[in-house]
Amino acid sequence: MNQDMTKGSPLKLILLFTLPLVIGNILQQMYQMADTYIVSQTLGVNAFAAVGSTHSINVLVLGLAIGLTSGLSVITAQRFGKKDEKAIRENLAASVIIAGAVSVVLTVLAVSFRRNILEFMNTPHELIGFASDYLTMMFIGLSGIVLFNLVSNLLRAIGNTKAPLVFLAIASVLNVVLDLAFILVFDMGVAGAGLATVIAQFISGLIGLVYIKRSVPLFRIHKEDWSAGFKQIKEHSAIAFPMGFQTSLIAIGMIVVSMTLNTLGPEAVAATTAAQKIDSLATKPLMAIGVTMATYTAQNYGADKLDRVWEGVQKVLKVTTIYSVVVGAILIFFGQYFALLFVGPENTEILEMTRLYFITNSAFYVLLSSLIVHRYTLQGLGKSTAPTLAGLFELFGRVGAVLLLSKSLGFVGVGLSNPIAWVGALFPLLGSYYALKRQLTGGKTIRPFRKLANVIK
Repeated sequence: MNQDMTKGSPLKLILLFTLPLVIGNILQQMYQMADTYIVSQTLGVNAFAAVGSTHSINVLVLGLAIGLTSGLSVITAQRFGKKDEKAIRENLAASVIIAGAVSVVLTVLAVSFRRNILEFMNTPHELIGFASDYLTMMFIGLSGIVLFNLVSNLLRAIGNTKAPLVFLAIASVLNVVLDLAFILVFDMGVAGAGLATVIAQFISGLIGLVYIKRSVPLFRIHKEDWSAGFKQIKEHSAIAFPMGFQTSLIAIGMIVVSMTLNTLGPEAVAATTAAQKIDSLATKPLMAIGVTMATYTAQNYGADKLDRVWEGVQKVLKVTTIYSVVVGAILIFFGQYFALLFVGPENTEILEMTRLYFITNSAFYVLLSSLIVHRYTLQGLGKSTAPTLAGLFELFGRVGAVLLLSKSLGFVGVGLSNPIAWVGALFPLLGSYYALKRQLTGGKTIRPFRKLANVIK
């Protein structure tokens, strides 16, 4: 069912829209945790650490593709807000063309250079074989992952969050079942875990296409829409590629972090892998609200209801601040016990490292929540410059912190790289947001960001 977010209470709409996304994100994280749990319990700590060591590479490649589909869905949401059905169909045609072409190019490049990237990252010798096998399967099936995310993001753009949740639930169950089959029955090792993920998402993506054909007449492309879609590729790329590029910038910083972790040994890699699984689960609601803000903002921007955008941002920031403080405190005090899901109690060094990770990250969730809300709001407004600049600031902050602090503080220095990166990213985001708000409403920019806002404007 489509949802018009241009009418009604902003906070109520945002929270109701976010709820299925939160459930979906948690469900996705749970099956990813089940994925790594199966690997750790059946294949050992090295296999578990190897899968974790591929995280930054996956974000670099898959994040580019998935971020691109998010950018394409922003345009769909804007045109849905305008109630322009013809433009929506043309947007869908352009989205399919761009996503298909990117999938082919990324698949070829990623499969060809996966081993080279792992070697460049100084992946420990005992992990590199596992990591290469896992990435091979993930990248071969990249088109299935893109299909799943494109279908889901386009449906969310028109306010439909329930169908993508069902597709994700199907993918989750399939992924766990296939994990067990490929690893335990067919003895495929970590390659089986990667193959299970891409097959599950591909099947769910196909189910999504069938759903669209039968239940979403708004997305039924006519012959003439394809011609218009080709003509609009440049316009769509101007928004979609920067959003994908922003994710890749973050991933480059994560790769530098992974390279540093690799020099600290398999224990540091395993600790970070376990901590990041829990950290990711904790921040999923924040990411869900971010996705909601992009759709909410885009629809209201298309409907020329900017007052609702500013009101929504103000109210959501209060909610995310409270959430960040509460969840951050829980992880600081109890996070290392959650890590026992992945590592045994005998691995005291790894558990101590996870405790340090939570202290250096979870205490700063408030910064992350503000970053997410403002970044996605600007993206919903079709503004790509400031979010891209924020990605660069985040990259430089993370890389600089890792290279400098890891030498003096070791693992703690690596952990501090995230909040330092968040601080760096907030400056261009807040400056751009308040500059844009002042420009569109005639209001005043808050004093700390006045000069920066004028520059970005």
